[in-house]
Amino acid sequence: MKRPIVIPAILFALVLVSAPASRSQGLENVSILQNPPTSMWPTFNGDYSGRRYSSISQINEHNVDSLGLAWVFQTGARSLETMPLVVHGIMYITAGNELWAVDARTGRQIWRFQEGRPGGSNKGAAMYKDKLYMTTPDDKLLCIDAKDGKLVWQIQIDDPALKAFGGVAPLVVKDHIIVGTSGDTADLPGFLLAVDPDTGKIQWRWDVMPHPDDPAWSTWPHDTDVIKRGGGMTWITGTYDPELNLLYWGTGNPHPVENGAARVGANLYTCSIVALNPDTGKLVWYFQGSPHDTHDWDMSMTPVLFDGTFKGKPRKMLAQAGKNGLFFVLDRTNGQALISEPFVKSNWYSGFNKRGEPIPDPVREPQPDGTLVWGGAGTLWQAPSFNPQTGLFYLNAQETLGVFYLTMPGIHAEGWAGRDFFLYSKSMMKAIDYKTGKIRWEHDYAGREGITGILSTAGHLVFTADSYNDLIALDASTGKTVWHTFVGGSMSSAPMTYELDGRQYVVFPVDSVVYAFALPSTSAPSASSTHEGDPPAKSKK
Repeated sequence: MKRPIVIPAILFALVLVSAPASRSQGLENVSILQNPPTSMWPTFNGDYSGRRYSSISQINEHNVDSLGLAWVFQTGARSLETMPLVVHGIMYITAGNELWAVDARTGRQIWRFQEGRPGGSNKGAAMYKDKLYMTTPDDKLLCIDAKDGKLVWQIQIDDPALKAFGGVAPLVVKDHIIVGTSGDTADLPGFLLAVDPDTGKIQWRWDVMPHPDDPAWSTWPHDTDVIKRGGGMTWITGTYDPELNLLYWGTGNPHPVENGAARVGANLYTCSIVALNPDTGKLVWYFQGSPHDTHDWDMSMTPVLFDGTFKGKPRKMLAQAGKNGLFFVLDRTNGQALISEPFVKSNWYSGFNKRGEPIPDPVREPQPDGTLVWGGAGTLWQAPSFNPQTGLFYLNAQETLGVFYLTMPGIHAEGWAGRDFFLYSKSMMKAIDYKTGKIRWEHDYAGREGITGILSTAGHLVFTADSYNDLIALDASTGKTVWHTFVGGSMSSAPMTYELDGRQYVVFPVDSVVYAFALPSTSAPSASSTHEGDPPAKSKK
């Protein structure tokens, strides 16, 4: 197989000259987010479903070995966790409190926005009409004019003095900007906000911690103030079903993290998938993937939406793989569990209840002298992918064995309240059959740690990065490596793709650099000759 030769020190400065970006900027209609054209990647997950699947098949398993570098863009940021957007030929890249508009054909910078000092995490922006929305490390939501990068308005989401921080990519649903919040080390309550895109006025707030009139109130103790600061961060972008008008979001772990005695009960709605009415913020249903979590195994990962058959009947489904090592498929109309299966070795639960939720084994809770536990870090926040052609759910995973210590016993514990050390870790990509929950194939990363996001395409390919600083493409049916190239840096986010002027680009944010790859222009078929479902074009060799 051919390997493109990439020399990052030289190529950081490279920008290939091509056609200028389109003058049109913005989404004329937010319905584009439901079924965007192949020329766009207009939201964090590409579309509302969270599948991270592209119908573009110009780059396929027969010609991917000809893939070469088209352009690079050097941000100068410390590290990128961003998922770039592409709208009307312009790419929008975030890092901390910075935002760049870049020509998606050439990598040429159009404008740059910066608010305050650079630094911190940022997973991407959202677009509504001609405005961009991003959160900042000091937990603000900014509205920025897409034409010139000027700040329009800003609001404070939560108090950074309490160690709240931003970075979550907002989600546009109708005339709502949906945004979550983060806070790893502080005992903060999680929540979601819906914000007016024109004014920044808060439309509604949904709290992960239940209110006294909610039946879930009984899943928390009330002899301390733990429910007021109980965690449940909403720091990974959710998904949306326009037909059902339901917003789906994953929530984080409860606090104190590793002391379960301080918060006896299931601790709803932490470590859950929740379905909300996006117009009111009212809870419609929930599913708790890690009840009474004591291992920092949140359920913040992408709730992936797809339709298909299950046991011979058509279903509207939602799939999620969690940090706890379990894979769930739910009926997304009502939250009913269809599949509850482990995808890595796990011993922290004793079985499943009638709702399909795991039953934690108290023996595996952290103890002062340590407890051996299998199953942690099954997968992290980096995006999975679902390919409707193969029916496979792809995720990068870790199988780990760790020792969990309780360092702050008692009902008044705060913060982490424990420590954990991992003795063994093995990294791999897994392809899961959604109808059974069984592993169809596994691609081993030779035992080194590292999880990154995934893109699958109609070209029968799965793009990701391994733990040796290689970008790779795998055969979607077998997991066999069909392309790889060394870039000398790690990817914390995920690949994305789009097609402009009949040419498909695959983009990887790596360290501080955005790399765009494409086929040589002489070997790329025209856009009109390649459609979803057509046989892939053969490589010209």
